[in-house]
Amino acid sequence: MRRPAWFLPGILGIMLFGPGAVLAAPSGASIAAQGSGSAPPCAVCHGAHGEGNAAIGAPRLAGVGAAYLQEQLRDFADGTRASPIMAPVAKALDSAQDEAVAAYYAGFPAPAVAAAAGAPSPGKLLAERGRWSDGLPACSQCHGPDGVGVGAAFPPLAGLPAAYVAAQLQAWQQGHRAPCPLGLMAAVAKKMSKADIEDVAAYFASIGRASTPEAGK
Repeated sequence: MRRPAWFLPGILGIMLFGPGAVLAAPSGASIAAQGSGSAPPCAVCHGAHGEGNAAIGAPRLAGVGAAYLQEQLRDFADGTRASPIMAPVAKALDSAQDEAVAAYYAGFPAPAVAAAAGAPSPGKLLAERGRWSDGLPACSQCHGPDGVGVGAAFPPLAGLPAAYVAAQLQAWQQGHRAPCPLGLMAAVAKKMSKADIEDVAAYFASIGRASTPEAGK
């Protein structure tokens, strides 16, 4: 049986230098800047440093946990999380590429959080105190003070575009997004009115401040 032309050099490369000599690991930076296959560059919507784009409702990725980002890509790919924009992108990436690009964006620092000036807004009150008469917990109980994020399951909210936050809460209300651990977000969103959603979304959008981060710092 005749071997392919690459067979012997490939085997020798693995023996001498390891698997990376034949097949390089995917580069998160390359996927973010140049895309991969039919997947366009992440930077087109999410910014060169994962800072997001409020004008088009694209969320910040900088400083978000790698495990959380990988989970979102899997959810987009299998339809657990609905998005006509992200679904084809996620489907075009394999698991190694998911891991690489998630690690790349997780390596950027999150932007600084600036306290909102003036009297507490309805969104701030709801985010920090909740509304226990309706069984509605404070956002800060899971997402941390000022929405800085807690662990892998509760991502940062500070600085996310208001339109994006509102769209996610509406998706949970309508069953278009996985309910999250213990079904928490679906249950919370269903207790929120349209005004509640707008107020909370506006509050979190107001307290994030973009920075010029460098990966890995």
